[in-house]
Amino acid sequence: MNTRIRRTAVVIAAAAVLPFALSACGDNGSDSDSAKSDTSSKASASASDDSMAGAGATTSDQPFGPGCAAVPKSGSGSFDGMAQDPVATAASNNPALSTLVAAVKKAGLVDTLNNAQNITVFAPTNDAFAKIPKDTLDKVLADKAQLTKILTYHVVGQQLTPKDLEKGSFDTLEKAKVTTAGSGESYTVNDSAKVVCGNVKTANANVYIIDTVLMPTS
Repeated sequence: MNTRIRRTAVVIAAAAVLPFALSACGDNGSDSDSAKSDTSSKASASASDDSMAGAGATTSDQPFGPGCAAVPKSGSGSFDGMAQDPVATAASNNPALSTLVAAVKKAGLVDTLNNAQNITVFAPTNDAFAKIPKDTLDKVLADKAQLTKILTYHVVGQQLTPKDLEKGSFDTLEKAKVTTAGSGESYTVNDSAKVVCGNVKTANANVYIIDTVLMPTS
């Protein structure tokens, strides 16, 4: 009789312990799932942070300057539209550069500029040309050799970033040098021309629209 009582007591004790053991196993699985969930969340957050960093990295690569407000918001003359065309064609779609485009055509440089690769163009606005006395401008426009000399002085044979302009000296297609200085969104060329809309992209060039026509010294 005593033996039976002891066996019954052992069975009851085992039955009492079993649910706690199963519960403990379940808790471990839950902890594991929770850890996986935390890891996944951290990975997602990290990916999101990387994505935001990537998005921010492109901000400094956008056009800048007060003159950019005059660029059309849509169509072939907009920033997106200009980026699809080579530089002479792109400039022809920007109303603020019509005098420059007329000069480029008179000098016969349309194909030269459109076919060049990886160049930078300092593009004077219509107002920049208007600073030149009309008689002088008319004479220049009528002299193809002189006009070509002036226009090619505005072209550098490499694509310049805003960082490059902070303190630089660059050979132009005219063979003379232009110098640049500045920082942030404020730059000058030859200490006289101000960049009014910078870092404009075309299919083959970076364009910096300036408020003064550059004149080669030689």
